Amino acid sequence: MTFDPRTISQPVYQALNDLRSQPNQEETRLKEQKNQAVELYTYLSTWGMMRLKAEEKALSQEGKKQVVKKYFECLQTLSDIQNLAGNDGLAVLTKLEVDEYLGLTGLGLALAQEFSFWAAAIYPDIKGE
Repeated sequence: MTFDPRTISQPVYQALNDLRSQPNQEETRLKEQKNQAVELYTYLSTWGMMRLKAEEKALSQEGKKQVVKKYFECLQTLSDIQNLAGNDGLAVLTKLEVDEYLGLTGLGLALAQEFSFWAAAIYPDIKGE
């Protein structure tokens, strides 16, 4: 099998680009999207995958919630773990074996780095918190 470094970049670029190009978005929502995409890595490395998945339901800012959902959709696609992005995603995470969960966390951190990079590229005109 040949390694293609675009494997992680392409779904992240597409996910953020799709969010950015949705019609009738206010600047507040775009800021939420950009900030959440940039903050994913720090959140994951501090709190972990299970807490991020639980946080998805608790987020009140729609822009941030959209990014977290896209993150888990990308992670599901790359990991081929079914139902990770859906409502049962937290249950899926709790049922993984330790080595599977740790491997998924490593992939998740790499994915979060991509979200941070692409946020700067896709939202260059969105400034501030």
